[in-house]
Amino acid sequence: MKLSRILQLLLVIAASALTASVAQAQDVKVNGVTIPQTRFEFLAKNSGQPDSPELRNRIKDTLITREVLAQEAIKKGFDKNPEVLVQVDLQRQQVLINAMVQDYMKTHPVTDEAMKKEYDQVKAKSNSKEYKAHHILVETEDEAKQIIAQLKKGGNFEKIAAEKSKDTGSKASGGSLDWSNHYVAPFLQALTKLKKGQTTDTPVQTQFGWHVIRLDDVRTAKFPTFEQAKPQIMQEMEKQAVSKMIADLRAKAKIE
Repeated sequence: MKLSRILQLLLVIAASALTASVAQAQDVKVNGVTIPQTRFEFLAKNSGQPDSPELRNRIKDTLITREVLAQEAIKKGFDKNPEVLVQVDLQRQQVLINAMVQDYMKTHPVTDEAMKKEYDQVKAKSNSKEYKAHHILVETEDEAKQIIAQLKKGGNFEKIAAEKSKDTGSKASGGSLDWSNHYVAPFLQALTKLKKGQTTDTPVQTQFGWHVIRLDDVRTAKFPTFEQAKPQIMQEMEKQAVSKMIADLRAKAKIE
């Protein structure tokens, strides 16, 4: 019985200390203006860190600084500045939109079944091969034809690429490209028609310019597992869901 009463007393003391701590946080004032406890709680909840006295002190210091600056801004009349008011209105609107979108995704979650279906479809359409290649990118078809002629006469591909290619990402390495199958359609089509070590006989045009391409090697593509691809699939499907929701709302809206 005595031990039980001691425990009860300790619990009462702990509760009193917690209440005093909260009251102290609520009583923080800057020039007579009370900083709402809701701000402390919101920042603590969304800090991504475990709640602790140290975290609370940092939040308190941040909120005091913000309040000091905000009060000074009001003194200088920025709360009545038309451009500032527009920014505040846009920020308020964005916060509302973010809250609505987050709620929409909670009530319309992307299921594992839907993600697996999307994964299977993408996998079925994907190129089963990856290509290692070199290329030289130039502005005109005539330039590309001249380079092809040089190569046929024994010109060094890497040297010509370093001198003439406008692809800044690969020219320093003689036009070398990493293993990939994610090329624009005309480039990929040209690669699939080449044999290892072969160079295109005619220039290949893409939106980037004119290419002279040499295929170095081919291998079977490594497709990620469903679990590896799942985060990216979820992100893309959520993006598509939100886009559709926006399109539906715009379609229903009376826009004059």
